[in-house]
Amino acid sequence: ELPAPLLPSRGGEPIRELSTRHLNRFISIAGVVTKRTKVFNEVKRLYLRCAKCNFLSPPFDVEADKDLKPGACIECQSKGPWRVDRQQTLYRNHQRITMQESPSSVEPGKMPRSKEVILTGDQVDSVRPGDELYLTGIYRCLYDAGTNARTCFPVFKTEITAVHLHRRGDVKLIEITDDKQQQILEIAKDPNIRERIIASMAPSIYGMKHVKTAIALSMMGGQQKVTAGKHRIRGDINSLIVGDPGLAKSQFLKYVESTFPRAVYTTGKGASAVGLTAAVTRDENGDWGLEGGAMVLADDGMCLIDEFDKMNDNDRTSLHEAMEQQTISVSKAGIVATLKARCAVVAVANPTEGRYDPQRTFAQNVNLTDPILSRFDILAVLRDESDPVQDERLADHVVCSHIRSHPDANGDDKAVQPKLRQQESHVEPIDQELLKYYIIYARQNVHPKINDIDREKLALFYRDLRAEAFRSGGQAMTARHVDSIVRLAEANARLELRHHVLPKDVDNAIGVMLESFIQSQKHQVAEELRKKFSRYVAKATPVGDQLATLLEKLLKDKLEQLRISRPAAAAPPELSEAMVSVAEYVRNIEARDLSLDEAHAFMRSRQFARSFRIVGESITWNV
Repeated sequence: ELPAPLLPSRGGEPIRELSTRHLNRFISIAGVVTKRTKVFNEVKRLYLRCAKCNFLSPPFDVEADKDLKPGACIECQSKGPWRVDRQQTLYRNHQRITMQESPSSVEPGKMPRSKEVILTGDQVDSVRPGDELYLTGIYRCLYDAGTNARTCFPVFKTEITAVHLHRRGDVKLIEITDDKQQQILEIAKDPNIRERIIASMAPSIYGMKHVKTAIALSMMGGQQKVTAGKHRIRGDINSLIVGDPGLAKSQFLKYVESTFPRAVYTTGKGASAVGLTAAVTRDENGDWGLEGGAMVLADDGMCLIDEFDKMNDNDRTSLHEAMEQQTISVSKAGIVATLKARCAVVAVANPTEGRYDPQRTFAQNVNLTDPILSRFDILAVLRDESDPVQDERLADHVVCSHIRSHPDANGDDKAVQPKLRQQESHVEPIDQELLKYYIIYARQNVHPKINDIDREKLALFYRDLRAEAFRSGGQAMTARHVDSIVRLAEANARLELRHHVLPKDVDNAIGVMLESFIQSQKHQVAEELRKKFSRYVAKATPVGDQLATLLEKLLKDKLEQLRISRPAAAAPPELSEAMVSVAEYVRNIEARDLSLDEAHAFMRSRQFARSFRIVGESITWNV
């Protein structure tokens, strides 16, 4: 028996609509696996021996819907008793799984329905709870005595015998065509590929480069290692995003869920400790069994936790082992087991007072303990601050996004762009479909190695940062953060599809780590730290971005001076009224030890022309 690998159609029959017209027919369905039984041995071909003369009878093909009637013995004509010949009898593997409708496909107000599916042969143990399946099989009805006893009238039980199944969302199983691979390798040659990938993260959300960088690095991940003492060092990068309401934190998680092949989304309020890790439950036969939680289902993927601050402390404590050792140990009801939870955690939390207070430290703003905070590689703090320039750009961006995304939008509507483009707009984002394959290709084929990096620089940076952490508070720096810098450097190399880590990858990793540390400080301390560690930031940030940031700061200061100098009843100043003389700009460039040659090249670049313009001997915004 050789089952035909008939590929299921992606738009098969919904589980809810399976009815009598589908009985004994070949069907295609899609859904999520919620339960899986143990593997049993099912009799496929039965050989019997006569108990009186020990003669071997011809084989019987066993089927569930056929009665087994051996008849009389050919040798002695006896009609029994019979004995099973266990050596000659053929068996096959047999397993039951429960498939449930995908939550996204269920109509509002209705509960998802499920069906039992029979897996045989090589299909056994090929799927696990949490997998999304496209499946083809035969829809059968069977007589079930238990169902009849409960309902007190003849009712038949239905199940699906699987013929072929395709598992969606497993990075290791997704195959990339030669054409896609050629496209991926072609865009990887772009010197700005890192900036392009970061700009492609949730392109409908304005700004927030630090958060987009954190998500891009978490998606790529570092390289896991096993030391000589068999100690395993994780390669996945955990990120925590904390911020004021209304800054699209949950939208980032939803974007990751739709983009990354294997991602599990859950909320802190609706998830318990066993829901995130593992639960011990009884099956229909009364036997104890293990059911994996969100982090087990996200193995080899990403676990996205919204409202992280709303979780109970006891539930949050259960994540300690899962986030660092990436295993979940269970010792309940006679079951002692260790489950794998090799996933990157991206968590989102709100400040305790509703809004983030920059006059308080990170620990005072967020009700999280140091043990859980030290397990996050990247911290991102989002603050909703009043800024006339950024607010105008943001409003323009949101309106244009609404125009482009309308269902009835025509070609002209879809080409609408904001008037005030952000300074990163010279970087062209990557198509979202190609970005998915780029991430899969990088995780499958790129395994960066660390050879020639400046270890002394890394050691000095960790020493200085740890001293500042003890002096000023903020994020607690531990030895785990040295591992974090190495992981971030490997993820930066993987962004560019390189098999070795360069010094610039270490600079970028130090820049991300430093930004996380500075954002967790009080406002006054943060400004001092930026000046003190500016030599590390300068190497991590492109010179063009540094010059653009400096010019924006000078223009904002001029705009604020104009606003203060006018009477309270007067109209606020226009953006074009704020001007900075070229001589003043040059003085500030020299004060920050930036190259004047780079500044001349920047003022002739497209990046400058998109955001600024020169009027006589002064510079202003390009409105």
